[in-house]
Amino acid sequence: MQWINLGQTGLKVSRLCLGTMTYGSKKWRPWVLEEEEARPFFRKAIEAGVNFFDTADMYSVGVSETILGHALGEYTRRDDAVIATKVFYPMGPGLNDRGLSRKHIMQAIDASLRRLSTEYIDLYQIHRFDPETPIEETLEALHDVVKSGKALYIGASSMFAWQFAKMLDIAERRGWTKFVTMQNHYNLVYREEEREMIPLCIDRGIGVIPWSPLARGFLAGNRTRQQPGTTERAQTDEFAHQMYYTDSDFDVVDRVVELAKRRNVTPAQIALAWILHKPGVTAPIIGASKMEQFEQSLAALDIVLDASELQFLEEPYKPHAVLGHK
Repeated sequence: MQWINLGQTGLKVSRLCLGTMTYGSKKWRPWVLEEEEARPFFRKAIEAGVNFFDTADMYSVGVSETILGHALGEYTRRDDAVIATKVFYPMGPGLNDRGLSRKHIMQAIDASLRRLSTEYIDLYQIHRFDPETPIEETLEALHDVVKSGKALYIGASSMFAWQFAKMLDIAERRGWTKFVTMQNHYNLVYREEEREMIPLCIDRGIGVIPWSPLARGFLAGNRTRQQPGTTERAQTDEFAHQMYYTDSDFDVVDRVVELAKRRNVTPAQIALAWILHKPGVTAPIIGASKMEQFEQSLAALDIVLDASELQFLEEPYKPHAVLGHK
């Protein structure tokens, strides 16, 4: 395993972060692995040196957090793990069971702590930008969460760069806790973040921890223009179908598959190696529902791509509409 500082903090995290949206309850999504199926992945991650785990309260409506808490309690010391979770999406039918109001943040942090069976969260992230709540209200609430000891650092997720810049500037002016990470949508078939968000993060010393580095499995190379996928997730993941599957996306995948054959590795490993080479990226968030997938992701850390290979992969890219902010 390789380790890196999380942004400009002194916190050391593994170069890969295990995302836990895949683990939870099939009642939430049919492709999700339930606790007994999920446990081997946490054990393998910890044995491999992964110390960084990302979840969210809305994944399986809290069940993902519970499973993560159980697994870390069994396989490692709490202080050896870096837990990241998120707040924003609805957690119930109530008007205030969602968003980034002070009320919801204070309720959500306590609920996440209970489910995770921990006294503190290492990285507490806003899952999206909330246009219905004043930025100052959100930032002060997050600052108070940190000062109370319930979270150590704060992060943000997909939004426009101008929105994130505004939040950073207000926090600095008011002397409130600053964001240290941006969890954004970034991969070989969605590179719009290279225009503004990633340069902003590099300039401000913000660690980039991209979600969906394999484009929800699209970059694994097992989908074609004629066959959109044979796995249960590929067939039922409408979110992926809305974001990818254009002709230019398949052109990129064709390059990934070709280079993988040349290097005698898998397409997923090439796609993951590519993002690990990109400026500003701290730790991509990977998911796995099969142990073979996870082992291949770990091996991708050792793949070195040269400048000509990077160019070969990037050439077919065509601009996209903004995806993943909702």
